[in-house]
Amino acid sequence: MDIILVPGLWLDADSWREVIPLLEDAGHHTLPLTMPGVGVPAPESSAVGMSDWVEAVVATIDDAEGPVVLVGHSGGGNVVWGAADARADRVDRVILIDTVPPPPGQGIGEFDVIDGVVPFPGWEHFPDEDVHDLAPAVRARTAPLTLSVPAAVPNDPIVLGDQGARFAVPVTLLMGGIDQAAFDSMIGQWGPFADEYRAIADAEVVRIGSGHWPQFSAPARLAALLLAAVSR
Repeated sequence: MDIILVPGLWLDADSWREVIPLLEDAGHHTLPLTMPGVGVPAPESSAVGMSDWVEAVVATIDDAEGPVVLVGHSGGGNVVWGAADARADRVDRVILIDTVPPPPGQGIGEFDVIDGVVPFPGWEHFPDEDVHDLAPAVRARTAPLTLSVPAAVPNDPIVLGDQGARFAVPVTLLMGGIDQAAFDSMIGQWGPFADEYRAIADAEVVRIGSGHWPQFSAPARLAALLLAAVSR
């Protein structure tokens, strides 16, 4: 199976480096992506928006020989959900890592723009529930690897089709600290996110037992859960 790996904000294809060998040892072909404009100064990246990120994934799907699995971490979940909507007939499953399917018109979030781009705000920016399992050595190793994001991307609303083709694609949510029961009790409070999730014909929630960046803190566990989801 071709597995397309889409990182979240500030990360590139190399962020999957500890996960990829475990997926490929199981016989899969991985396609880790770096999104357009990541790490590029404002003069060359200011025009890049969410649609460009979605189109990059769609192009990768189109280049694949057969069906694919889309994996999106954090803000990459918006990207793969848009791509699944555009190519629902080519996607076997969408796997979202510590994020949920966005409803139409939803952006990723708001972050400070500095020198025309959105730089990584530092590990201290995030709540403890997100970073509690990132050891000091891991934080020191990974922070210098982060890259700026085009200024328009985090707030750029996702465009999804009215026909709802995406709802026929099976979805697995690999959530850091939330299992299916906890998710089901919470989702009703999330407004249009609840409507989007409940419209999916086949969706499941699996707890990772990690913070927000399991590709850094628990790569073997993440890979095992990805393999289990791909085999469903």
